[in-house]
Amino acid sequence: MTMRPTSTRGVWPARERPTPARRWPRLAGVLAMIVGLSAAMAMTAAEAKVYRLIDPSDSVIGTPFYVKARREHTLLDIGRHHGLGADEMTQANPGVDLWIPGEGTKVLVPTRHVLPDAPRKGIVLNLAERRMYYYRSASEIETFSIGIGREGWETPVGSYHIIEKTENPSWTPPASIRAEYAKRGETLPAVVPPGPDNPLGSHRLRLNNPSYLIHGTNKPWGVGMPVSSGCTRMFPEDIGHLFDQVTVGTPVTIVDQPYKVGWLGDQLFLEVSREEGTTPRRIEEIIPPSIAQAEGIVIDWDAIRRVQQENTGFPQLVGSRQGSKSWHHFDRIF
Repeated sequence: MTMRPTSTRGVWPARERPTPARRWPRLAGVLAMIVGLSAAMAMTAAEAKVYRLIDPSDSVIGTPFYVKARREHTLLDIGRHHGLGADEMTQANPGVDLWIPGEGTKVLVPTRHVLPDAPRKGIVLNLAERRMYYYRSASEIETFSIGIGREGWETPVGSYHIIEKTENPSWTPPASIRAEYAKRGETLPAVVPPGPDNPLGSHRLRLNNPSYLIHGTNKPWGVGMPVSSGCTRMFPEDIGHLFDQVTVGTPVTIVDQPYKVGWLGDQLFLEVSREEGTTPRRIEEIIPPSIAQAEGIVIDWDAIRRVQQENTGFPQLVGSRQGSKSWHHFDRIF
């Protein structure tokens, strides 16, 4: 069950200048000419939603929908309003201009996700899709877009836990980051105090690998992209909400799963978030043998091939349990 937004908790800044992510080679030329976003009417950020699994064997949450773009809004505006990052919105809306979708353009809001193959406990980060899952319980989930480490500064996979919570943190840049800034002719202070210029934003969660944090940001456009120095960034409204939910000791599992397969009732969904330029997985290897070889399971291998090629990061129907009457329902809608 999806709870629709009922209140607001944040505002998208009218002027920010995103840097191209590795997944955005086609946007590099456009971004090079952008001085800043046009002065757009700010959109408020929707309240975090709680998804509830009625059947514990299910592993697909959310309901996708379309909205009509207004003249003054970008895909970044629409995405943040619904808790979605930059990469997610561009992947789900190929052919829609990032900066000027156009008045009345139908924009897919891809608020459907296959849960990662990981323990349903605490916080789970899936680097491939730039997304966090917070399990309030095994059947109640909140999910947030995240920014992750860029090339050469990758966020490490593994099992961790929260050891410290800090509100209004100061930032002590490590020597490696100060050296990187120095190469660009910029000087970082030894300590950046709390405030609007602090890259950690308003809240910080430190992991037991103390070099890595989950924190807010003063540059929200980087959420949903691989742009950090290894830490996990969240929208300011999302980190504030999560900060109030978690406790010291909360487990944090970080995985990198570009292919996710999951059931919703009798329907089998596949979600692909493969890094551009990487070798696609063999079609026969995408569906686990425990599903593909099970009695009564119907697999549409042509659909799997199409989902692999499209690489939209959006779950699509690729199979069913024999006897399912709604097998092609979502193909007709989306």
